[in-house]
Amino acid sequence: IATDEKMEEPVGTDNVVKAKPAGNSKKKLLLMGKSGSGKTSMRSIIFANYLARDTMRLAATYDVEHSHVRFLGNLVLNLWDCGGQDAFYTNYLKSQRDHIFRNVELLIYVFDIESRNVEKDFEYYKGCIDAIIENSDDARVFALIHKMDLIPVEQRDKVFEERANLIKAHSQGLDVSCFKTSIWDE
Repeated sequence: IATDEKMEEPVGTDNVVKAKPAGNSKKKLLLMGKSGSGKTSMRSIIFANYLARDTMRLAATYDVEHSHVRFLGNLVLNLWDCGGQDAFYTNYLKSQRDHIFRNVELLIYVFDIESRNVEKDFEYYKGCIDAIIENSDDARVFALIHKMDLIPVEQRDKVFEERANLIKAHSQGLDVSCFKTSIWDE
């Protein structure tokens, strides 16, 4: 995943490890965002060595796909890739709320920069933030502003800054780290 060099440390560095003191080597990581935002593509590139072009054949995630990934030595990520269709979000935020959002070390929320329904994106994001505060109040939150390769180069910094400010305004006071991302190396 390409990230902008001006940003904080990208996912996969000590940011994840430092989320909590060592001791429990299994860390629950939620990967969330609306359908089509690129969650499963990023997961496949990072953890399954897919090439960006190979992600075109991936199907939508239904409900939650669990995987355990050994990362950075003895750290095991308990990765929950949550499908982004509306019906699943209703379940995540209502009937499965405690189960999904309990004991989370890191929430990675993926925003599609070209979303046609930004209002709904933020409605779901706010629901996830509320659930994190309620069930895992010491979890870290990373917001990935994804598909930045689709924005003209000369506009990327401005578009990123505007979206990052919106995300932070909807984050209920949580310290959220925002990153520009793309699956395409440029």
